[in-house]
Amino acid sequence: MSEASAAGATDYKAIVCVFLYGGNDYGNTLIPYDTANYNLYNSMRPTMAYAQSALTGTVLNPLTAPVDSAGVSRQFALAPELAPLLPIFNAKKMGVILNVGTLVQPTTKTQYTNKSVPLPPRLFSHNDQQSVWQSSSPEGAISGWGGRMGDLFQSGNTNSTFSCVNVSGNAVFLSGKSAVQYQVSTSGSVPYNGLQRPLFGSANATAALQTLLTQPSSHLLENEYIRVINRAISANTVLTGALATAPTINTVFPTNNNLGDQLKMVARMISTASTIGAKRQVFFVSMGGFDTHDGLVTVHPGLLTNVSNALAAFYNATVELGVDSNVTTFTASDFGRTLSGNNDGSDHGWGSMHFVLGGAVNGQKFYGTPPIVANNGPDDVGQGRLIPTTSVDQYAATLGKWMGASDTDLLSLLPNLANYNASTRNLGFV
Repeated sequence: MSEASAAGATDYKAIVCVFLYGGNDYGNTLIPYDTANYNLYNSMRPTMAYAQSALTGTVLNPLTAPVDSAGVSRQFALAPELAPLLPIFNAKKMGVILNVGTLVQPTTKTQYTNKSVPLPPRLFSHNDQQSVWQSSSPEGAISGWGGRMGDLFQSGNTNSTFSCVNVSGNAVFLSGKSAVQYQVSTSGSVPYNGLQRPLFGSANATAALQTLLTQPSSHLLENEYIRVINRAISANTVLTGALATAPTINTVFPTNNNLGDQLKMVARMISTASTIGAKRQVFFVSMGGFDTHDGLVTVHPGLLTNVSNALAAFYNATVELGVDSNVTTFTASDFGRTLSGNNDGSDHGWGSMHFVLGGAVNGQKFYGTPPIVANNGPDDVGQGRLIPTTSVDQYAATLGKWMGASDTDLLSLLPNLANYNASTRNLGFV
């Protein structure tokens, strides 16, 4: 039913996952600003906390103040380096997702301590939690929830190759059971060099190479390899032609910013959607360096600067292209980090804070429950390592629902979603 719906849809929608590899430090991304909680935050990381005076320009003023589990109204500020995102939040086009992370089912601290509920496998492991975030399974998973969305919607695209597009290499997030992640560079498709210009200066040599690469074979594996090569050659032709006639994007993207370069390519590809016949697309971009066991104060601000400048430019580009209401961008990461420091860094954590941006976002709002700021408090398992109160499955289900997936589809896409009440599966941020 979803495939039929997508095939008949005349609108365009895309989601863009911005994955921050290494485990982004939530404590210095979204900072408690009300006096009582700022003081608690400052006391837990005295050598790494932002001065409260540095946060006056990035205080978030939501439509409704978030309230923690103790019933206390809370106030937050963005890290100063995230200032480019503030106008988007104030324009009601960005929301903040509080304490989201990998879960199998809703989990309390008592249940965690008593080991009375199933937990995500291999907690606090980079590779495994990256995989659980992206696929609901530990390292070794063969499909991700982005790719499984691609499975649902690829029949609605004229060229199914462009259903799932990765601009940063390879990630299980975009691997489907039938949809294949199409990998591009920040410059566009990656061609076979020998087919782009005369091989050894000879057109005959180029033709011979293409014959060798594409002629059918009776050998099963060889024939599959040839099928993939043919798809790559065809996709390169289609995309290169589409990008050549794509509208010029005048929005200025940051220089020396690879994440910005990746997102600019996403914007360029989105601008070609009607040319390549895409109605539903899932994109993946990423940035590394967030494993800040040390040097948090010196390293993390630069990382956040690159993220915010890239995200703001991308959002502005979608506005310029007139597709801002058709594109929803969201951040993700291995896990959050400990609020307590280890001298000048933080350790692996669990729950974290993330952002969702786009013209369709119900913005200037917080979604979820603010965690109590404490070491070994009611919301953490020690050192401010948060037990998520919002699951990745709920996060993903909300995006999937917006893309057009049915409730039945979502239960298939997200195996842990059935452990949540139907009324809580859609977070309502889009």
